[in-house]
Amino acid sequence: MLKKYTTIVWDLDGTLMNTLQDLWLSVNHALRECGQPEHTYEEIRQYVGNGVRRLIERAVPNGVDNPRFDDVFEEFKRYYMVHCQDNTGLFQGIAEVLQELKKQGKRMAIVSNKWQDGVDELYRDWFKDTIEVAIGEREGIARKPAPDMVELALRELGVGKEGAVYIGDSDVDLMTARNSGLPCISVLWGFRDKDFLLQHGATTFATTPADLVSD
Repeated sequence: MLKKYTTIVWDLDGTLMNTLQDLWLSVNHALRECGQPEHTYEEIRQYVGNGVRRLIERAVPNGVDNPRFDDVFEEFKRYYMVHCQDNTGLFQGIAEVLQELKKQGKRMAIVSNKWQDGVDELYRDWFKDTIEVAIGEREGIARKPAPDMVELALRELGVGKEGAVYIGDSDVDLMTARNSGLPCISVLWGFRDKDFLLQHGATTFATTPADLVSD
């Protein structure tokens, strides 16, 4: 599936790593600490994908208009940085795929709406031996689905868009690829199902990580 591509830009949450359990527990911790109603696992699944601030906007009643919004946001960030790997790990088969792609000489980057400190921690523990660049949310750069993060990743890799592909699990990823002028492979082991992805324009799917390195 990836044979014809030389550069691969990966989404992180829901594509390379199953981070949902720790996000859910951290959101509910922050809500509980600030006297706000908690959410189910499935509700949080639907809220992720647009960055941490947007996640908390969706989780807090009335979003940014809630007088406790900033308190919840700061408590979430504090707690998540400590607990972001309690239950988080690579999806089964991802480690082998990354090793194989590196062996094939593919250039690879991560582009995530998770803030940069969180991306850096996960990168150091899981990806530094296989992926060269990891871009997270930071000041001065528009987050996905704007193309800015993808374009920065390609610049840091020192490559152009020719031969590049974007891999993600959500509607945000589909829009990011489209806005960046890249083809998109949608994975089916992440946080959105196939029907949802089809409704948002997905055309190419990987059912398992092994599909990515099959001919």
